[in-house]
Amino acid sequence: MSLCVSWGASKASAVDLCAAVNERPVARRLLRWEGLAAFVLALLIYQSQGYAWSTLAGWVLLPDVALLAYLSGSARVGMWAYNSTHSSLGPAALGGWGVISGSTWATQAALIWFVHIGFDRMLGYGLKGPVDFKQTHLGWLGRVGSR
Repeated sequence: MSLCVSWGASKASAVDLCAAVNERPVARRLLRWEGLAAFVLALLIYQSQGYAWSTLAGWVLLPDVALLAYLSGSARVGMWAYNSTHSSLGPAALGGWGVISGSTWATQAALIWFVHIGFDRMLGYGLKGPVDFKQTHLGWLGRVGSR
């Protein structure tokens, strides 16, 4: 799965690339189903490990603190902060370390993080592009063609 914009793309090309994703509703649906699969799988693993549901409820929205970076007034700063907390690389690294080291807190935190990312993807919230908060690798948020 790739971003609908390259990191160095101009605003014009970024809009065109995201529009291309929006024109492929089958691909968008598939990516959202992948989000559902990640969400459900992370929840099932979380349950199988016997972790407390109250902990999940208390921490599941933590990655969204990165949204505050958009208050800086720079879409690029917001994009970097959001994408760094909404990419699967962070929880994969944390979860891998948790499994290797036997750290239950790291494994639990990684699963909570995966639950958050999967839920976001299922709802259509993808990694952000440099133009606007509504520009994502899943296409533009909202109705197709609305920008």
